[in-house]
Amino acid sequence: MNPPAKLVFATSLLLGTTITISSNHWVMAWTGLEINTLAILPLISKSHHPRAIEAATKYFLVQAAASALILFSSMTNAWHTGQWDITQLTCPTSSVILTTAIAMKLGLAPFHFWFPEVLQGSPLITGLLLSTAMKFPPITLLFMTSSSLNPALLTTMAILSAALGGWMGLNQTQTRKILAFSSISHLGWMAIIIIYSPKLALLNFYLYTMMTAAVFLSLNSINTLKLATLMTTWAKTPSLSAMLMLTLLSLAGLPPLTGFIPKWLIIQELTKQEMTMAATIIALLSLLSLFFYLRLAYCATITLPPHTTNHMKQWHTNKPTNPLVAVLTAMSIALLPISPMILTMV
Repeated sequence: MNPPAKLVFATSLLLGTTITISSNHWVMAWTGLEINTLAILPLISKSHHPRAIEAATKYFLVQAAASALILFSSMTNAWHTGQWDITQLTCPTSSVILTTAIAMKLGLAPFHFWFPEVLQGSPLITGLLLSTAMKFPPITLLFMTSSSLNPALLTTMAILSAALGGWMGLNQTQTRKILAFSSISHLGWMAIIIIYSPKLALLNFYLYTMMTAAVFLSLNSINTLKLATLMTTWAKTPSLSAMLMLTLLSLAGLPPLTGFIPKWLIIQELTKQEMTMAATIIALLSLLSLFFYLRLAYCATITLPPHTTNHMKQWHTNKPTNPLVAVLTAMSIALLPISPMILTMV
């Protein structure tokens, strides 16, 4: 894909996101979501591989259905209330339809089936956009309508997402699929808290975006798509492999690292809201995710020499490491000491 085309698609992504997050009218928000969908499709299918075309088709169908549901929800609300303001979502039926539509957009369980397949068919950088930037506009819509959403429905979806994201990631060998199920699990943590503390859900999203970007860019630097290939990276880039291990452990939410901040704050807030059972369940379900993060971390640091013809190709790397990887990795590991300052902001 030539640079001018990439520039057009990147600008369209930025434009669509900006329109959605800055709009007060449902139709403008819907327009921004559609621009985003149309801009990401060429980036998914640019390799012209059958799997990439299949991923683009699945993504288009799911996003089009979700956008239609968002439009239907806003029209139902306008019919009952006489206004199109996003923050005035007072019709219970519209609220349930909107929650379902945004769950489809994000890949929350039980509407998560498309996301791992689409991520598997996309390049790593496009997968990074799908896991982070494309989730920002729907999360913003949830943030703006958080006071009108159904707590029982969102809590059920959140616990399902944490369970399925952890359970289905256990037997995966493709790094993109593992990161897709990791995203589904993290979305569960955001969904369970967005009604009670929307700012905390956004903080969780920002930290998740930072850590996921560090992992995706690290995998892109060492050109790794499978666990078997990840095992040979220590000899190529030992320092990057060590940093990747720590970033993965941070993504798992282990205490000395940055990823512990959102889990700690969310469990604390759920306990304040007298949702101790939900907090206990989602904390236990995060142990499932911890298992496959540990698998990835183990594979990243194992010193296994290349022993087959397929792995000999992966022995040397010619890609320069992006300086952004160092910055994101450092922030993904070392932000826990400033958590008191983060607490004052939330």
